[in-house]
Amino acid sequence: MPLNSLPLSGILVLDLSRVLAGPLSAMSLGDLGADVIKVEHPVRGDDTRDWGVKIAPGETSYFNSFNRNKKSFPLDLSTDAGREAVKSLCDRADVVIENFKTGDMERFGLGYEVLSKRNPKLIYCAVSGYDRNGPEAARPGYDLVVQGEAGLMSINGEPDSKPLKFGIAAVDVLTGMYAAQGILAALVERGRTGKGRRIDLALYDCGVMLSSYYGLEAVLRDEDPVKFGNAHPSIVPYGVFEAADGPLVITVGNTGQFEKLCEVLQIPSVGKDPRYATNMLRQQHRTELLDILRQSLKAMPRVAILEELKKVGIPCGEVLGLHSALTSERCRTAGLIEEKEHPTAGSVPVFRPPWRFDGERLPVTRPPSLGEHAEEIAARYLHANGSAAGGKND
Repeated sequence: MPLNSLPLSGILVLDLSRVLAGPLSAMSLGDLGADVIKVEHPVRGDDTRDWGVKIAPGETSYFNSFNRNKKSFPLDLSTDAGREAVKSLCDRADVVIENFKTGDMERFGLGYEVLSKRNPKLIYCAVSGYDRNGPEAARPGYDLVVQGEAGLMSINGEPDSKPLKFGIAAVDVLTGMYAAQGILAALVERGRTGKGRRIDLALYDCGVMLSSYYGLEAVLRDEDPVKFGNAHPSIVPYGVFEAADGPLVITVGNTGQFEKLCEVLQIPSVGKDPRYATNMLRQQHRTELLDILRQSLKAMPRVAILEELKKVGIPCGEVLGLHSALTSERCRTAGLIEEKEHPTAGSVPVFRPPWRFDGERLPVTRPPSLGEHAEEIAARYLHANGSAAGGKND
């Protein structure tokens, strides 16, 4: 797909954020074709350049996960020159994303009020830990802290387990996605009005949203919901089960599927038992029913179970390790990982975004080395036509 035909071609994004939520939102815009400039400290760069598996000096698995389709520009915002360069870039930008502590951008002279006066079309997205106008505005935001405070750790794990975090920084990820959604909405609106917007996102707010149906259940019941581990709180049978030779997932969505499952497991009488005739009844008799199903599943090999379940239309699958999943034929055929040439590391794997436009996945560029695009960006945006600020790209 030609770069000039991507959905956000011609949109300039200035990414002043670090770590995860902000960089993910900027990366999403870059995935859709925006030109994303990642501003980093000239010496240390983004904090995540030192997190995870080392790929090359200053490049790691963590950094690379949230910074593809960007160009790196080194600037020190603690200096007058660095701040003036950011102002000049913002004069030409369509979007700026930042996640500095509340008040820092204003202290730098780079707050929304200043930048929007210079560029009324600017869309300014600020990501913080907590409501910037609330009593906890000064608190730094950390995914794990918010997972605890938003009640998310209380819904993970088995019924008798202690609070457990998500396997990834789920609050950060969701916040980044919400930020990208807000920016896209503001771009659409700007097309009608010609005016920019300020968008504020708080990790805590997004963490509460992540509780979704569990959260509403807690409010309606006026108590914490029961934990079900890998099972579903409302649907039975639905979860992870053990076959004779390994785990598998079975998700039965209705009574017809339940009867077919019992036929596959060679216990058709259970499928016709009036105690299990509806999902509500299966919920009431959850423990005894699951004991029966587990006994039958343990007597059969996983491949045989999966083949028979697929034949009768019951959603099911293997439980794979992450490495096995990402190196599987399914993942390879989907084209979700692409090898990109690297100047010192040979080639590096880069995730490709999940969208398909007109049947095609969008192209990706590898995450940048620190300061890799300094000369290109300075020449294009800071020194064009002999002006530090340049003109606005409409």
